[in-house]
Amino acid sequence: MQQMTMEELVQKYNVAAPRYTSYPTVPFWDNATFSVKAWADQVYQTFQQSKEKGLSLYIHLPFCESLCTYCGCNTRITKNHQVERPYIESLLKEWEMYLAIFKGERPLLSEIHLGGGTPTFFQPDMLRRLIEGILSQVDVAADSSFSFEAHPANTRIEHLQTLFDLGFRRLSLGIQDFDPVVQFVINRHQTVEEVEAVMLNARKIGFESINFDLIYGLPKQTLASVEDTIQKSMLLGPDRISFYSYAHVPWIKPGQRHYTEADLPSGSAKLALYHIGKKLILEHGYEDIGMDHFARREDALYLAFQQGKLHRNFMGYADRFSSLLIGIGVSSISDAWGGFAQNVKTVEEYHKWIESGILPVVKGHLLDDEDLMIRRYILAMMCQGEVKLEPGSDLNAQIKHKLSELVADGLVVLLGDRIQATPTGRSFLRNICMAFDQRLLRSGSQNQLFSQAI
Repeated sequence: MQQMTMEELVQKYNVAAPRYTSYPTVPFWDNATFSVKAWADQVYQTFQQSKEKGLSLYIHLPFCESLCTYCGCNTRITKNHQVERPYIESLLKEWEMYLAIFKGERPLLSEIHLGGGTPTFFQPDMLRRLIEGILSQVDVAADSSFSFEAHPANTRIEHLQTLFDLGFRRLSLGIQDFDPVVQFVINRHQTVEEVEAVMLNARKIGFESINFDLIYGLPKQTLASVEDTIQKSMLLGPDRISFYSYAHVPWIKPGQRHYTEADLPSGSAKLALYHIGKKLILEHGYEDIGMDHFARREDALYLAFQQGKLHRNFMGYADRFSSLLIGIGVSSISDAWGGFAQNVKTVEEYHKWIESGILPVVKGHLLDDEDLMIRRYILAMMCQGEVKLEPGSDLNAQIKHKLSELVADGLVVLLGDRIQATPTGRSFLRNICMAFDQRLLRSGSQNQLFSQAI
C-alpha cells in the first residue's frame, strides 16, 4: 500500500477531537452519579493516599480589562478593580472549605498555578493577600513549583517581585503572535519590547523558567508571519514554548465571531504553520515535549520527559504527577484521580455559593474501573507516546481494531500489547487517543463538541 502524504493525512484526520487534558472529557461526565458529598469523600480519600507527595492547587483569576477574541477561557471583562478584594476573600473561603475536608490535617503543597483570565489584572498587594492566606495553612514541599500566567502589557516589576518573594519561580507569558495584523483581529496587543522588559525584570529578580504561549491557526496568520513571530521569540530566549493549535469554538465563545472561518488557515495550511514553527523551534535547541510543547534541555519539563515523569492535567503538561489537584475560583476544575469536579461558571454564582457556605461545585464525574484504565492509556500516549495494554482486558481487541486504520496510515505501530506513536503520528496524538475513548465511542454523538484536531 502506498504511504499517504501529509496533506492526505490532514484531510482525513482533521476532525473534531478532544485535547485530552482529562478522561473522561468534560462533555461525557456522568453527573447523575455525582454529588458534593461523594466528591468530598473522593478528595479526602485521595488526600490520605497522596499526603507524602503533596497536592497541586490551581487558582482561577477570571478578570481581564479587554476581550481577546480568540480566547476560549472563562473570563470576566471589566476595568473595575474594585472586584479584586471580594474575589480574593471568596477564594480564601473556598480554600477553607477544602481544608475542612482534610479534617484538620495540614496539607503538603507541591504546586500552585495562577491562571486566568489575567492574574496580573490583580494588584500585587491583592495577590500577596491571596498567597499568604493559603501558605499560612499548609506545609510547602521542598521541591515545590509555583507559577503564574502574565499579560506582557500589564505585568509590572511589582507583580514579579511580590510573587517571587512568595516563592514563585516560573511564569508564562501569553504572547500568541507578534504580527500587528493578527493582534488587531484577535484584540491582543503587546510589543516585542514589552515582552523583553518583562523578561529582563524577571531574570534579574531570579525567575528560573519563562514560558511563551504561542498559537498557530489564528485569523490572518501566514507562513511569513508565523516565521517572524518564532524568530522574534527565539531572540528573546524563553525556557519553554507552548505552540498550540487555535481552538475555533464560536458556538461556545461568541467573541470568536469577530472574524469568520474564511479568515482562518485550515487543514494543510494550518499544519504548515505548525511545521514551520516547530522546525524553527527545534533548530534553536529546544526539545519536543509531548503535544505542542517544547523546552530547553536544562528545563524541568524536559528532565521530567526524559525521566518518564511527564504529567498532563487541566493546566497542560507538568513536570510532576499529582493525584490531587484542587481548583478554586470560578469554573475551576479539580481532579482527585478517581473523580473530577467543576465550579460554577459566573462570578455572581460563585460569590453567592461561597457566602452561603456551600462548596461551589456544580458538576462532576466519578471514574469507574474502565474509566481509570482508559485514563492511564490516554495519559501515557499524551506524555510518552506509547501505551502498554493491560493483559486480558476485554477492550484490547476492540482498541486494536480501532487503531488498525491508524496503523495502516503509518501513525502508530502495534508491538503485541504495546502501542507506539510514530514520528508522523505525534502530530496526530488527539486522533490516536480517540481510539481508546470508550465514552466518545459509545455516545455516537453527531454534535460538534470539540475543536478540529489540526
